[in-house]
Amino acid sequence: MPTDTATPPVIAQVMQPATIDPRQLRNVLGTFVTGVTVVTTRDGNGTDHGVTANSFSSVSLDPPLVLWSQSLSSKSYPAFRDSERFVVNILADDQVGISNHFAKSREDKFRSIEYRAGLGGAPILEGAAAHLECIKVAAYPGGDHVVYLGRVENFAQSSRRPLAFGAGKYMVAYSHDLGPVSLRLGTSTPGQLDAIRKVIAAMPELAERVGGHTLGLSVWGNHGPTAIHWEPSSHPVSDQLRPGLVMSITRSATGRAFAAFMPPETTRAFVDEDLRLFRDADEDEVMQRSRFDAEMAEVKVRGLARASDPGPSPIHQVAVNAFSVPIMDAQGHLLMTLSLTTQADRMSPDWDGPVPRALVQAARELSDRL
Repeated sequence: MPTDTATPPVIAQVMQPATIDPRQLRNVLGTFVTGVTVVTTRDGNGTDHGVTANSFSSVSLDPPLVLWSQSLSSKSYPAFRDSERFVVNILADDQVGISNHFAKSREDKFRSIEYRAGLGGAPILEGAAAHLECIKVAAYPGGDHVVYLGRVENFAQSSRRPLAFGAGKYMVAYSHDLGPVSLRLGTSTPGQLDAIRKVIAAMPELAERVGGHTLGLSVWGNHGPTAIHWEPSSHPVSDQLRPGLVMSITRSATGRAFAAFMPPETTRAFVDEDLRLFRDADEDEVMQRSRFDAEMAEVKVRGLARASDPGPSPIHQVAVNAFSVPIMDAQGHLLMTLSLTTQADRMSPDWDGPVPRALVQAARELSDRL
């Protein structure tokens, strides 16, 4: 018969596997997207130390507490272990170079870095999205790491967007409802932003489909063809691929795609100026224009633009091959271009190669989806 005695809860026993593959665990943990910080301190001898960390987390608002963890094998571990203070510098999205700089072990990390001294002399990096100056209140063992707990004593925030990191790649943080270009394209319609967001979401899979080469997404901006997103590869062509990069309309694959598929009245002034800038002193203007128009006619037939130069690229300082394809909106108007750029020795410039064919097919699928 029923009684008032409570039934004790059943607690399931979690069976621990005999071994855990560190690489697989790292990949799983990498799916949790984080910000990127450089934590800094000054030791008792007045030497500055800094280390890149994405283990930072807030703990409490009252009192204001944060934490981060450091590997016991880190060269700067003794400095952070013995220091009373540290600064968490939350990096901005244009500070990938700073992140990479402090991620490596080297002497005098601050020699070429702009910074100022904060409380207790701990360095505050210039150009960061935000920083928090902390006094260390506790340190806890955490396996092969130590976990530092700090109380925030001072902080500041800039208007810069924060840098993000996940799945082993740097990312750009953006508002979920508008998309990554909402802060850059003030005149874009919600429909255009939605289309751009969908293409960006598809780019990681597309990059694998076309052989792991770097992909770039570009729109027509105030100064011509403008990159808004790069999907990196394991073989980056250079460190110059950044959002906001404006490309030549006549010499880059991206620019040639816009020149071929956008209305001439939109591109004519840009094309005329570009041809003038790159015209040799003894080159005939009419012949130069005729040759460029013939190239654009071929681009329209193939549905694909190409740029190949045996010499080093002015941007990348190495020889590159690049292809670019148009992505159309529901009315058949050019909305954006999807480009592929790689070192010349990694891909043939052949129009009919497997990589450009895969790129064309991907653009058609994206246009159909939009």
